[in-house]
Amino acid sequence: MKNIKYIIQSCMTVLFIASMSSCEIEEYNPSGVTADAIWSTPEGFQTLVNIAYSDQRTWYGKTDGLFMSETGTDLWFNKEKDGWAKEISKYEDFTPSTGNPNKATWREMNKALNLCNAGIGRIGDVDFPSEEVRNQKEGELRFLRAFYLWHIVETWGGVSLRTEETKEPVLTAVRSQVEDFYEVIMGDLEFAKDNLPLDYGDEYSRATVKSALGLLARVYLTKAYQLTGDQALSYYTMARDMAKEVIDRQEEFNVSLWNNYADLWNPNNNKENKEALYVVSNSTNTAINYDLNANRLHLWFITGYSGKPGMQLSMEYGVDDRRRLMPTLHVLDLFDENMDSRYENSFQEVWLCNDSADIPVWTAEEIAAGGLDPGLIDQNKFEYGDTAMYITRKSISDENTLGYLVIDRDSVYDTAGNGAIHTGDDYVQLTKYLDPVTRTDATSRPGYQDVIVIRLAEMYLIAAEAEFKLNNRAQAATYINVLRTRAAKKTPIDYTQDMQVTAGDISVEFILDERGRELCGEHIRWFDIKRVFSNDPAGFVSYIKTRNPDIVELKEHHILRPVPQTEIDALLNGEEFGQNPGY
Repeated sequence: MKNIKYIIQSCMTVLFIASMSSCEIEEYNPSGVTADAIWSTPEGFQTLVNIAYSDQRTWYGKTDGLFMSETGTDLWFNKEKDGWAKEISKYEDFTPSTGNPNKATWREMNKALNLCNAGIGRIGDVDFPSEEVRNQKEGELRFLRAFYLWHIVETWGGVSLRTEETKEPVLTAVRSQVEDFYEVIMGDLEFAKDNLPLDYGDEYSRATVKSALGLLARVYLTKAYQLTGDQALSYYTMARDMAKEVIDRQEEFNVSLWNNYADLWNPNNNKENKEALYVVSNSTNTAINYDLNANRLHLWFITGYSGKPGMQLSMEYGVDDRRRLMPTLHVLDLFDENMDSRYENSFQEVWLCNDSADIPVWTAEEIAAGGLDPGLIDQNKFEYGDTAMYITRKSISDENTLGYLVIDRDSVYDTAGNGAIHTGDDYVQLTKYLDPVTRTDATSRPGYQDVIVIRLAEMYLIAAEAEFKLNNRAQAATYINVLRTRAAKKTPIDYTQDMQVTAGDISVEFILDERGRELCGEHIRWFDIKRVFSNDPAGFVSYIKTRNPDIVELKEHHILRPVPQTEIDALLNGEEFGQNPGY
């Protein structure tokens, strides 16, 4: 595509390149260092492979990628119903010239793609110590190229498929078919799975066999929905088989499900998480990170708690001055919290008093209104360490008697109507990304936790969805029940049996619900809905609007995002290349 610059640029030292940093290309190169010189040796070529990983961090761990992959769906809406990235989250005023997450991710995904193409095109010129080493490096690059291409084609559709390195501005472009993208993606991942190692020791965030198989299962499932008849069945079968291979080989891959869903999201288990098939890593050694922002996911889902009675900012509860997203009533109601531990281990409802200097006392008026003991007048409503704030998906009728701040479902959502949000000031918050471990202090915005991109649980869900489409509903239920057994509360009552589903329970809607329960907030929801409704844009619109009534501007053409207008304007044949339909 036009204006996607060649990115190994005039960096001042090889060390700068090896640290996975980059700088803009310049007319003048004072160092005299060129990509040709650096990449011609095995050691230098490794820097190229390293850099090819780096732009994943613009999608995984930052606002742009999170908004592109989770918002505008059934699960989330802007806190306080504000207008941040409204083009993506609400589909308001979404044009080819607006929507910075759309423009920024287009640029970064295509920049990363060109790096992969550069490496794949040049690898034959490097004298590696063995064919095995050469193929391993190529396997990494092909995995990454497939990774970036999948994000590109699923987001923007059949744009220009680039598989060769671009060193100069491209003045013309032609559109490619979606199936052409998938041929490259699938071919790259097949090569990757056959040539990547099982592991790299301490370098656990590099692509491995399990990473390639996991992404291939996701790709095959997505491709199947784009086909019909026997072709579709063939791809559902391949998706099932890829997912099953990961499941069957999990001991060999040194991965497994955590016995307790809470352990999966325990921040102390984040590094080298045993359920992860592929992660985007961040280091507490900030010198080797992509940028100083590192992982900021811990910021976006927080509710405003500091300054509430008895509450102050803390490492445990996170920074609340950059919050962006709140849950819809739909996602909260997906869970049976009495039986399913995934609710309490994904969302927070209770905040304990952590500010002893700001504990409120009972007034005479409050005592009278609540019908409480007059002896409580001027007594503390709660003590340090007690509940100070309770925001819940439940309806609460006796909040005047409880002492602590209560915000229930009826206060947040129009529960008597369509479930729309009232103001969005306070809400139950997602806790999967809270980071009291790697941040430096309570006000610190950068975090250094890894981002899990693909995990083992998704393989059970992919296998189940594929089995359902192959009309094997009982087997689909079996795969789903593995996750529901793990999710079931065991004490004081064991709800394992109550959590089981049968063949008759399985439908596309149920599978989407189950994916919402298991994977909410994990950079996948928009892709899930788009996949299921890839041949039914009207269904895409209906599914989202009925579950997220605050989204009112969604139209059928939004099943694709627009190509940034600056890219089309820069093409000599921009009119011929054209914009995605509806924009």
